[in-house]
Amino acid sequence: MSYTEKHIIETYSSLFDGLSSLTKIELIEILTKSLKKEKTVKKDAFFKSFGAFGSDKTAEEIIEEIKSSRKFRDKEIKF
Repeated sequence: MSYTEKHIIETYSSLFDGLSSLTKIELIEILTKSLKKEKTVKKDAFFKSFGAFGSDKTAEEIIEEIKSSRKFRDKEIKF
């Protein structure tokens, strides 16, 4: 844990001193839910980075589209 993270925790913990026990329990529940959600979001994002390119076109159609969209210029380079 970095110095900054420790400082943030200390700052927030001093704010929690004035809260009721019920409110603190609510905060714990919310933090717990966010931790569980964070794990699933990271896991989903990781697995979404894999896989095939999604398209209804065939490979040949995609290749032809890429090749036809290329633009070349005939320009002489003088040395």
